[in-house]
Amino acid sequence: MTTAASTSNSFFDSLESAPPDSILGLNESFKNDPNPDKINLTVGVYQDESGVTPIFECIKLAEKQLVDTESSKSYLPINGSPEFGLAVQKLLFGTDDQGTDHEIVRSKRAVTAQSPGGTGALRIAGDFLQKKFPNSRVWLSAPTWANHPAIFAAAGLETKNYSYLNSDKTGLDFDAMKASLDETRPGDVLLLHGCCHNPTGVDLSADQWQELAAIIRQRQLLPLIDCAYQGFNAGIEEDAVGISTLCNAGLEVMICSSFSKNLGLYGERVGAMTLVADSEKSAKAALSHIKSCIRVNYSNPPKHGAALATAVLSDDGLRDVWFKELAGVRARIKQVRSQFVQEMNRRCESDFSFIENQNGMFSFSGLTPLQVDQLRNEYSIYIVGVGRINVAGINSNNIERLCDCIAKVMA
Repeated sequence: MTTAASTSNSFFDSLESAPPDSILGLNESFKNDPNPDKINLTVGVYQDESGVTPIFECIKLAEKQLVDTESSKSYLPINGSPEFGLAVQKLLFGTDDQGTDHEIVRSKRAVTAQSPGGTGALRIAGDFLQKKFPNSRVWLSAPTWANHPAIFAAAGLETKNYSYLNSDKTGLDFDAMKASLDETRPGDVLLLHGCCHNPTGVDLSADQWQELAAIIRQRQLLPLIDCAYQGFNAGIEEDAVGISTLCNAGLEVMICSSFSKNLGLYGERVGAMTLVADSEKSAKAALSHIKSCIRVNYSNPPKHGAALATAVLSDDGLRDVWFKELAGVRARIKQVRSQFVQEMNRRCESDFSFIENQNGMFSFSGLTPLQVDQLRNEYSIYIVGVGRINVAGINSNNIERLCDCIAKVMA
């Protein structure tokens, strides 16, 4: 008779720990660092001057309304709340010249699936593309958000890279980007950052979006826009210039949006995947396949955060409060960028003015991986290995020490 002690039937004893996430792993190291003067510029979370990730006032007001009016915690449909989906579309596409809903919304050529955060939206897009267009390759900027290639690889899609930054890694090399796209083939997917490019802060201009629209049409590509920071650069409408340019050019588009940043709903995981087709019929057909991908993944999305977002997007009073709060966020980010440049230019011969030309929370600092390691090991300053910094993590309490230490490792 075989006893339990003599049986060797373990599935898990041979497992070794997976490598930590390149960004979240740094955050864990930061938490365990005993240095009281440590500085964390890694994870992409907005912080105010006191170093706190705030709850927006518009969200607090919406939550009070929701407590009084919500009557059920029942499941949402597979593709989420219809009211949320419509609100997302109106936010992305805006209004026409007459102030009415955009033609895309009126014609119902767009469908929206609510998702668990922007990451969930990207995975929905990846699963849908792999299911219906398995030979498509997904083209990513070099560099891009560290999780992009892993998400599409997990969905079973091949990824390729197109050139993005200039040789100094401080601005866009649009000619090199266009040359890279000569290697695409019809049916490939082109992932673009809607604004506030992560990790560089380097964005396309309105004219470059126009030129890119023509290239996309000529090469028969499907644009997939990652819109995680709408409102963090110039404003809600202004930050959607890429979306409006491609849509107004008559292109079919997929858009993955997130409300983690612009509504501060990080822990609520509120996102959406919106698809724009040539016709209502095509959009509905696409949605049926998107829903089948969702059903076998997480079945249907969470309810609470989307209800809060819907309330803010749909109520004029709450929207006004939100817009004012977003304006404050933008002003703080721009002020921090300017102050950082001034402080670094006082300490170094290198010119840091390029950081003021970048957008959103992130910047490529120009620091090398060796300098990044030195900052972490010697000064407890945590920066992503490629030199990306979250400028929102800089405040009046840490900027002097931060700049002093960066100057030391650059000397």
